[in-house]
Amino acid sequence: MTEAAWRLSAADLHKAYASGRLSPVEVTRGILDRIAALNPKLNAIVHLDAAGAIKAAEASAARYRDGKAFGPLDGVPVTIKDSLVVGGMPATWGSQLLKTNLPPADELPIARLRATGAVLLGKTNVPEFTVQGYTYNLLFGATGNPWNPDLTPGGSSGGAVASVAAGFGPIALGTDGGGSTRRPAGHTGLVGLKPSIGRIARTGGFPEIYNDLEVIGLFGRSVDDVATTLCALSAPDPRDRHSLAFQAAVTMEDTVAGPARPRILYLPRFGSNPVEPEIVAAVDAAAEALGRAGCIVETGPLPFDIEAATAALATLMPTGLTMIVDRLGGPERITPALQLMYEAGKAVSGTAYLAALNHAVILRAQMAEFFAQWDAILTPSTAAQPWAKDKVFPEIIAGKNASPRGHAVYTGWVNLAGLPGLGLPAAPDAKGMPIGFQLIGGFGKDAMLLALGRRYEKQAPWADRRPPLFS
Repeated sequence: MTEAAWRLSAADLHKAYASGRLSPVEVTRGILDRIAALNPKLNAIVHLDAAGAIKAAEASAARYRDGKAFGPLDGVPVTIKDSLVVGGMPATWGSQLLKTNLPPADELPIARLRATGAVLLGKTNVPEFTVQGYTYNLLFGATGNPWNPDLTPGGSSGGAVASVAAGFGPIALGTDGGGSTRRPAGHTGLVGLKPSIGRIARTGGFPEIYNDLEVIGLFGRSVDDVATTLCALSAPDPRDRHSLAFQAAVTMEDTVAGPARPRILYLPRFGSNPVEPEIVAAVDAAAEALGRAGCIVETGPLPFDIEAATAALATLMPTGLTMIVDRLGGPERITPALQLMYEAGKAVSGTAYLAALNHAVILRAQMAEFFAQWDAILTPSTAAQPWAKDKVFPEIIAGKNASPRGHAVYTGWVNLAGLPGLGLPAAPDAKGMPIGFQLIGGFGKDAMLLALGRRYEKQAPWADRRPPLFS
């Protein structure tokens, strides 16, 4: 593999394969060598299927030689979050309770990805049952951030973003149940898409832990790579009734077109919740860049009750964890922090749980009314910069004591509302660490958000930013 091939986007790899300048086999071998050399510093990939990856790359190379490539993802190396089910690979969900779990078949989004000819490298690390905002578990340990391996890349898709940021393939699949694409993408300088509920159909995976709040998340270094992946995975399927809200898959043309003068509500702060000043300054600059790109960016009050949304999430999340742990045999072997969450879930009444679900219904109606007048909401992706990788959450934000979900205040409500969210890189902080922001659109407006992301990317490109230790 040429020295710079691991830096290439999925789009650039496809062009290089089609021209014969690069082969999927040499690129895959080169990335496997890179993983072997650098993954011990990060602990991003927890299961590597080198033999399967080479076999897939050889099949892809043959298709390119015959002029029969499946499409733009054929031969592109991809990593998969360990909360998703890949046939023949361990699926542990970061838990000792699933240490020996080896599913025989792919869940639907993985099967669709495999059908594109993508090269599935292996599984990436997660916090146990993906219910925390950093990436550590008793089975595999902590994952580090490529920009500073002593710090967390966030969670729960921490292994996914660390893999892409470190050059272990240009694309990763994750999940997002409360911000697990947008926050980690922000912490590592990537693009992260949380689609609308149902936009990527799901069946054949682990049980739903957050009711319908959790969706497949997509990561890449560019908006175009994330858009390409969404197009490949977004067809409806009758086994997922949520997906039947959509008649067809997203097309690349959909992700280029957008409103001529998008109207964006910029919300730098959520009430009295603390946020680090460097984050606000960077996102202010991103808002100005969107203004230069022809968007109408205005500030105003929150169009929903963040305290009520936070309370609903605080009911739904531990209840889902309790259900899963009880199904797998009990809490004795889960991490201590999760044992506390498990007990909190046990204490939730049926009445409280139904009230939380009802608040989701109310919030979804409120946001439908809001997006009849606006195109997007702009906020920071997270209230805090990355913290020590072995700490569950940052206890101090902007000089104030912070709750366990204080860093995540900007993201969870989006899941409760079922809306799409696109995480994008803002300018880095004074130490060079990435800062991210998110654009939230109306239900089903995933492609429009990607079109907005393309506008921003032209105004404030980030392709030349690489973690110094991994560049």
